[in-house]
Amino acid sequence: YQPASAGTARIAGHDVFRESMAVRRVIGYLPESAPIYPEMRVREYLRFRATLRGVPASSREAAIDRVAERAWIKDVITRPIGQLSKGYRQRVGLADALLHDPKVLILDEPTVGLDPSQIRETRSLIRELAEQHTVMLSSHILPEVEATCRRLVMINRGKIVAAGSVDELRQQVTGRSRIVAEVRGSSDQVVAAIRELNGVSDVAVSELVGDEPGWLSLRIETSEDVREALHQLTVTHQWPLRELRREVASLEEFFVNIVAGASQADRAGAA
Repeated sequence: YQPASAGTARIAGHDVFRESMAVRRVIGYLPESAPIYPEMRVREYLRFRATLRGVPASSREAAIDRVAERAWIKDVITRPIGQLSKGYRQRVGLADALLHDPKVLILDEPTVGLDPSQIRETRSLIRELAEQHTVMLSSHILPEVEATCRRLVMINRGKIVAAGSVDELRQQVTGRSRIVAEVRGSSDQVVAAIRELNGVSDVAVSELVGDEPGWLSLRIETSEDVREALHQLTVTHQWPLRELRREVASLEEFFVNIVAGASQADRAGAA
């Protein structure tokens, strides 16, 4: 454990250092590998954890029933944890984190090691939990973050490098759009004509192998949406067109660009 060297952090109004016990009472935490006891049955384990969390004895069973329903584990509540799948074990850990009804739920890599169907179920569960709790999800899997979260904070080398909604961050990808098209025509003529369109900065072209001769795959980097202009261009030149779409920038691409920019700035400062 490395304590912070500077700065402050507050959760639900409590300072994480001066009021650490108050903070612990308002958060639920699910680590990447939930520290559960495989030899215990699910209800037995949750009863034990509820005792540690200070849930009153008179309301313990009701709390267990509540979190079992919230975490979708009612059907395995009497089974030994060691017999459960990775996905169900994660849900047991999540139920544990919910026992004291925290205001803030912190999830660390909640989908690591899950199969595709379990990942989809976990996404749905997180969205459902977000209706009643503030959910903070920590993950290096950016497509998963993109599919689950409404607001993002990106951290590189301990510093916040970007924050905003998914759409806001996508729009910051160097201010560019990428247009993908398939056109049939002379490569030199097609590329030369596209380069004349407003906002186009680069055109990558390749001939589609195994297709009818003359079909080209185009990837166009541009500061504007040139789809309408490109369509008109193919009509004017009588070039057959069978695909025309705009690629949406991914968070992964955005993060790589941000990190690359930060590295260049660091090198420039060092020089």
